[in-house]
Amino acid sequence: MSQAQLNRRNLAFLIAAAAASPALAASPQHLPSWRDGASRSAITDFVARVTRPGPDFVPADQRIATFDNDGTLWIEQPLYTEAVFLADRVKAMAQANPALRQQQPFKAVLDRDMAQLAKFTEAELMQLMDATHSGMTTEAFAEIARTWIDSARNTRFNRLFRELVYQPQIELLAYLRAHGFTTFIVSGGGVEFMRTFTQSAYGIPPQQVVGSGGKSVFQLQNDVGVIMKQPGVGSVDDKGGKPVNINLHIGRRPILAFGNSDGDLEMLQYTTTGSGPRLGLIVHHDDAVREYAYDRQSHVGQLAKALDEAPRRGWVVVSMKNDWSRIFPFDRA
Repeated sequence: MSQAQLNRRNLAFLIAAAAASPALAASPQHLPSWRDGASRSAITDFVARVTRPGPDFVPADQRIATFDNDGTLWIEQPLYTEAVFLADRVKAMAQANPALRQQQPFKAVLDRDMAQLAKFTEAELMQLMDATHSGMTTEAFAEIARTWIDSARNTRFNRLFRELVYQPQIELLAYLRAHGFTTFIVSGGGVEFMRTFTQSAYGIPPQQVVGSGGKSVFQLQNDVGVIMKQPGVGSVDDKGGKPVNINLHIGRRPILAFGNSDGDLEMLQYTTTGSGPRLGLIVHHDDAVREYAYDRQSHVGQLAKALDEAPRRGWVVVSMKNDWSRIFPFDRA
């Protein structure tokens, strides 16, 4: 046997060993920020089951994994990041139109009047959304959002919001894709807002982002086709809207879903009640030192119903405090 033939045989052997070996598939180097334990094992065992020949094998085109965004992939306390973006948009609008400073609901936002904000009606919230998210092309909005996300900082950590992504989840997304999964974001956040950063933050391209959206229309402007963002709600991708939009935009029931709040309950139910192997996971925010601790009583990312249902459904509740050796990319292990 020639040296070239020997090298090819050795390479083939290594590839086959990597595909067949549980030790290689679950190597700590793939999920270095996940501590050894039940949560990590549940993930690696599930991936091994669905990617190797056997009764639980799932073809690659059916390996769909859906992730919530706020509180699952990046920080959501003390306010959703897009809410901070909205507030900054109101400030910019008030600089151009000072009369807004005396008009509700804009005045409450500008004054940081939490009592008034807590009493906002759905109509007032929609007025804010319409004013800050419509009346422009999708390209113009994306540029505004992209400029903001590249400069806006979280006050507690003094870091850019786009830096406050969860390192263990970045590793998990990469691990799943390395094993033939297609990863999607399915979030209540604005779809066009999220699409400005998901590729660079998570490696998830815009076409694999499902989110809430306002109404929009097609127009020709100077003989160029554009999509104009209009006032009003088009789709709310939260709670029961998540499975509906998964069906509409993805067309397959996921086999893995990861959320963190009751807004993800129906996505978890939809995913894990299908036939064949399934995995549901929940991030439990229980680390007040490195991030935040909240669940049942939180005004943002409330986790109660899904937490109660997790044991019956076999969902894995991932402890941020105990299961993650680091939270953000800039943390030391």
